[in-house]
Amino acid sequence: MATASITRTDQDIQTDVLDELTWEPRVRPNEIGVTVSEGVVTLTGWVDSYAKKWAAERAAHRVSRVRAVANDLAVRIATAAEKSDPEIATAATRALEWDAFVPIETLDVTVSDGWVTLHGEVEWEYQRRAAERAVGRLTGVRGVSNGITVRPGARTDTRDLAERIVDALVRNGATEAEAISVRVHRGDEVILEGRVHSIPEREEIERVVWSAPGIRTVHNHVIVGKLGKHA
Repeated sequence: MATASITRTDQDIQTDVLDELTWEPRVRPNEIGVTVSEGVVTLTGWVDSYAKKWAAERAAHRVSRVRAVANDLAVRIATAAEKSDPEIATAATRALEWDAFVPIETLDVTVSDGWVTLHGEVEWEYQRRAAERAVGRLTGVRGVSNGITVRPGARTDTRDLAERIVDALVRNGATEAEAISVRVHRGDEVILEGRVHSIPEREEIERVVWSAPGIRTVHNHVIVGKLGKHA
């Protein structure tokens, strides 16, 4: 009976993911295959840009009861949209220069066969993510490897950092704060444990934590599943 229940839930999730892909205007759902096993979604097929691959992945993450997403979509650039590596490198550098959140002077960009690799250091996680988004939406990009390291600037007082993070989670209302355990290690590493309803909820918790000053690393061990005393 348990196996039958899991199978039924997986079928429901598959239907919801397909519906969400149809709802997402940036992708063509007929190009994407969806399989689900114990709440883990696998996307297969091909799209014509890295931005569409990312959009499909985000769409799957938005569906409730999805525990994880394996994005096996291939990116095939149409001939008309193909760009040389020097052209992509130039466009990526300009995109980073135009993004007000990205300190371009601390970053290096490498392009090989349409794949962009980012290296360097930033002070905040949002800057690292902004850099990836800026280059990921460019025409001709097949993929992005984000090797940027978060290295906070000035050291801050972290004595009550865990309490302040919990307070921020309560203010945000993204989840039931009492279901999340927050520990601070060596002053700049945060370890998260607990259980949430969905992947977006898990990601929002991590985003809130990264907004704390002086954070260098976040170990997100929060599990996606049903909340409850006996979960």
